[in-house]
Formats: sequence, C-alpha cells, structure tokens
Amino acid sequence: MKKQLLLLVLTTFLFACGSTKQASKTGTSKNVTQILRNQYTFLITEISTDKTYGLSPKNPVEVGGAKDSEGPLNERRYLNALAGPNGEKISYYRAGSCCAVKSDNDPFGFGSVMLDNYRVTWENSKDTVSIYINMYDSTKLKAPVGFTIRE
Repeated sequence: MKKQLLLLVLTTFLFACGSTKQASKTGTSKNVTQILRNQYTFLITEISTDKTYGLSPKNPVEVGGAKDSEGPLNERRYLNALAGPNGEKISYYRAGSCCAVKSDNDPFGFGSVMLDNYRVTWENSKDTVSIYINMYDSTKLKAPVGFTIRE
C-alpha cells in the first residue's frame, strides 16, 4: 500500500512538473490584456500569416475573458472585429463546443478546456468558414488568413 501511494505521489509530481516545463518552453503569455475598439469590438491590427491560425482547433484564437465571466462576450468582440476578404460585413453563429486543448487557465483544474466553434460567412461567400476560439487563454489577436479587419 505504501509503495502504491509513493508511486502515485511521484507520478503526480512528474506530470505536474512536466506541464510547467512545457509552458515555460513556449515562452508565450496566455494572459494578454485585449484592447477594446468599443464595448462590442476588439482592436485588431494585423492579419495572421499562419494559414492555420483560428481555422484549426490545433491553433485557436485565444480571446480570454472566462475568468471575468466575459468569455462568450470576448468571442463576439473578436468576431465583430473581422470582415470578409474584401471588407464585407460577416455574419456568424456558434456551432458548439469541441476539441479539448491544454490550458493552465482551466477553471476546474484538469489542465484542459474546450474550444468554441463559430461558423462565419459573408455576402457572396461560397462557403462557411469555421473559426475556433479559446476563451480561457489570451494572446495577441490577429485576423485569420482570408479575412480582413473591420473598419
């Protein structure tokens, strides 16, 4: 029984230290304060060059806000800052949650959170695009490839 308890404690310690090492290796803060253009829109100043940014659950947009009960509002603030490829007004809806990702900001302490998937389209669009958003972590915001920034 003592050996099992010791093994459990050692395993827990190793995994806990491993996740801390992983976070420090990336060197990126997951708690960037976002800048508001107005109450309903974030200020975004650049378009990503990474073709997966926001368009893949492996590279979601990180808007933050969940700790302050503003996660869903921040998701909409982000989407409100986007425009179609030629500046068109976009429309969007939340398709649901999906895709667990690792996060130190998990409110339940399990180390992972779920992303929200939004379906986005604009006038004369041939397709609807999925954008994956993380409301628990927050990094510098950019528009995904194929989108522009709303004026």
